[in-house]
Amino acid sequence: MDTEALAGTWRRLITDRAKSWVLFEHGTCVVLVAPAGSDDLAGRARTLLADAGPVHPGSSAGDFGVIDLGDTAGWVVTGDHPDVLTYVGPAEPAERSELVVGLFGRGKRHRDGTDLRVVHVEDRRDAAGPG
Repeated sequence: MDTEALAGTWRRLITDRAKSWVLFEHGTCVVLVAPAGSDDLAGRARTLLADAGPVHPGSSAGDFGVIDLGDTAGWVVTGDHPDVLTYVGPAEPAERSELVVGLFGRGKRHRDGTDLRVVHVEDRRDAAGPG
C-alpha cells in the first residue's frame, strides 16, 4: 500500500481531532494525545516506538490483539502500548485468521520499531482547538 493511501486509511480511523499521529513505513501508527506546541511529533513518536515497537519474546511486547475493521477493509493490530497501532491490509496476510493477521501485524510493528522510518506526520494541534 502506498503512503498516501495508508495515511488516508489512518485519517478515516482516527476521527478524534485532538489526536495527532505519526505513520511509519510498514503501517504502524503512533497516536500522540495532546502534544505540546513545541513537540517534535516525529521525534516523540520514534522514541515511543523504539521502546514499544520491537518484539521481545516472552515479554508483553509480544502480545497483540486484532480489531476487524468491518466496512473499512483490513485490521488494526494492537500491542501492549495503547497508542501504538498497526494496519494490516486485506491483501497482506496469506490467511485471514486472527492469529495469522495478529502475527503479521506484530511483525510489521517490530520492523517499524527497529527501522523507525517516519513516512507521514498528521499534526492536528491547530485543529484541536475551539472552532
